[in-house]
Amino acid sequence: MKDKVMLFWFRRDLRLDDNVGFYQALQNNAPVLPLFIFDTEILENLPKTDARVTFIHEQIQKINHQLSASYGSGIVQFHGAPKAVFKKLMKDYDIEAVYANHDYEPYAKKRDAQIKVLLNENGIPFNTFKDQVIFEKEEVVKDDGDPYVVYTPYMRKWKENLDPSVHLVECDTLSDLSKNLYRTKSLPQLSLEDMGFEESSIKVPDFTVSSELIQKYKDTRDYPAKEKGTSRLGPHLRFGTVSIRRMIKKAIGEKNETFWNELIWREFFMQILWHFPHTVNASFRPKYDRIEWRNNQDEFEKWKAGETGYPLVDAGMRELNETGYMHNRVRMLVASFLCKHLLIDWRWGEAYFAEKLLDYELASNVGNWQWAAGSGVDAAPYFRIFNPTTQIKKFDKDKKYINIWVPDLQELSYPEPMVDHKMARERCLKTYKEAVS
Repeated sequence: MKDKVMLFWFRRDLRLDDNVGFYQALQNNAPVLPLFIFDTEILENLPKTDARVTFIHEQIQKINHQLSASYGSGIVQFHGAPKAVFKKLMKDYDIEAVYANHDYEPYAKKRDAQIKVLLNENGIPFNTFKDQVIFEKEEVVKDDGDPYVVYTPYMRKWKENLDPSVHLVECDTLSDLSKNLYRTKSLPQLSLEDMGFEESSIKVPDFTVSSELIQKYKDTRDYPAKEKGTSRLGPHLRFGTVSIRRMIKKAIGEKNETFWNELIWREFFMQILWHFPHTVNASFRPKYDRIEWRNNQDEFEKWKAGETGYPLVDAGMRELNETGYMHNRVRMLVASFLCKHLLIDWRWGEAYFAEKLLDYELASNVGNWQWAAGSGVDAAPYFRIFNPTTQIKKFDKDKKYINIWVPDLQELSYPEPMVDHKMARERCLKTYKEAVS
């Protein structure tokens, strides 16, 4: 006779506390079996030393240890295609229902639709909940129901709609509900090696949301040399190792609009992707797809390697390659340089960031790259072209950041600028004008 269980499927919510879907699953009397699927549809496209896979694997082992040590439970782990995994689970268990949290990216929406059909064909409900955002889908729109495509009015409406007593209610998941966990000692576990991966030398750093950081955020966030000027929260929000409700509560409690607004930017781009899924591969403003990109492969390789001859651009790319992180101010510069100075398609840069960034999130990555290219919502106008030299004077005037990542700056081996700024600017303006006018 098969054990009767409720399944909770962890995805972008790798924590036990304040996890809405997990909390809802535990409200039932049937024992809850936590599940994580290392999805081959995603993993097969990643390098074997991908730092994000190492991080996810570490988080799953932490959750498993906590469940095992404290509650005699665990998290069942599979490496495969989700549909095949659920077919196996249905053979092994009498599944009463499956619980999960919403995921909004195009692949996730397609995957969840297929799983829902499979489960429903077998009489199993698939219940999903909002967890990784405060507002989703059509919850923050204009009075006429149209989506916002400019950040500032979206941000104002977002704040108007926020009711802390409703939207910031936290789920103290395990304190009273742990009795409803499935108890077993023999759940399948997986090592990185089992899945053909190796432990990465790049580690996801812990985040910092101290009162001091939040209060100084407006004054420190634009200077890449300031070690504690940013929170490093990105990967933890991306993979759900921290609750967005707790972060918003913290920002509100500190009465700091700048930090709060940065968290709202994330939701702005998520709702843009939801309403305009074509923006993953196509410009939000269609006329920008008429740009005659140069797409010089050799120049792209120099940009990737941090060998452009522009120190702040090179510092950013070298930091990214070595650590999986790049300061946000520098991200804007390197993206602008690729699109405007080199006239290389923003999609090339977006794909490279997707491969390298620890905090890679499709909505924000696409949104920010299209901003830099001038093709997206709320975008920088195409004639705004960052000067990579004067940017140093504004944000790294003592070259502290540059000296960390470009130690060869004074060496003869350091390359000359690969393109003249004035010439590149004029070429960009001409190319863009011909395409969009």
